[in-house]
Amino acid sequence: MNVRYFAAARAAAGVEEERFELPAGSTMESLLCAVLDVDRPAPPAGTPPLGRLLSRSSFLLNEVAVRDRSVVLGPNDVVDVLPPFAGG
Repeated sequence: MNVRYFAAARAAAGVEEERFELPAGSTMESLLCAVLDVDRPAPPAGTPPLGRLLSRSSFLLNEVAVRDRSVVLGPNDVVDVLPPFAGG
């Protein structure tokens, strides 16, 4: 699966995107655990840690909003991490 990070999530992750190879039947929750298991440098000053951002983020699965973290993912799926943002 490919994970793409946007805005503060990108800053906290330290990368724009990364690929994860998880076993068949893996869920969104198991992917998020794998994301958090990656050893990362501290985020820039003023950026919350990635774990905090993930707990408050919205997710797109192949460009469709998904809230159910038990949804099963396929090996070619793309998950976008959209942290909370303000503006208008």
